[in-house]
Amino acid sequence: MALPTFTLRQLVEAGCHFGHNTRRWNPKMASYLYGVRDNVHIIDLRQTVAMLYRAMQTIRSITAGGGRVLFVGTKRQAQEPVAASAKRCGQYYVNHRWLGGMLTNWKTISQSIRRLREMDAQLAAGMVGFTKKEILDLTRERDKLERALGGIRDMGGQPDILFIIDTLKEGLAVQEANKLGLPVVAVIDSNSDPDGVTYPVPGNDDSIRAIKLYCELASDAVLDGLQAEMTAAGVDVGAMAEPVIPELLPPVESKGPLETARYEE
Repeated sequence: MALPTFTLRQLVEAGCHFGHNTRRWNPKMASYLYGVRDNVHIIDLRQTVAMLYRAMQTIRSITAGGGRVLFVGTKRQAQEPVAASAKRCGQYYVNHRWLGGMLTNWKTISQSIRRLREMDAQLAAGMVGFTKKEILDLTRERDKLERALGGIRDMGGQPDILFIIDTLKEGLAVQEANKLGLPVVAVIDSNSDPDGVTYPVPGNDDSIRAIKLYCELASDAVLDGLQAEMTAAGVDVGAMAEPVIPELLPPVESKGPLETARYEE
């Protein structure tokens, strides 16, 4: 397996170039924008190609060294792709509410995970001698903890890098990662704040198709890193194909004021 490749056309077909209405933008994103179409900011995908590939290389390198990746995306359209992609590559995820201290107060989070395991054991044992109400209450408590912590219950400690969809929604996750010095890969839309993001990926963070594409590419990068780790350890995983690096187009030169620029597919 080799680091996955992708094309600018794939990004366009997934709608990755569509930002938000021009009234909802963050001026810090100006350098990542190509222009405006129908009062909607258009993201410069030629920059996205290069920055997404760099992010994938980083994820691959970290997992090849034995590192762990935490996928984060709690908005409705990100929940399923985030969980599915993390599970596919054997990594970890948070796809419901981010609990304060998930990174910075791991001791408390670990206690909650231990409580979750205890409840699983109780329910698996049949709850003999408990009333129906007690069983129902315990099941509800267990399900609530599973939604919040199920994706990190086996993480065993802090991750080595975060992959985030929507930094506005996941601002607390970015803050905690920054506090601990953990690198952050994040998709940043036209209304996002790129500050605190180590490896920004300019792109639409609302489209389900776009989110699935980002998550799948990140998952593939993890799998390639894990394969490289096994190869380095002497595990025979078969012949590995050479990665084909996509053409990294240079950032587009300024077309003048954003209000008059056009995006040509």
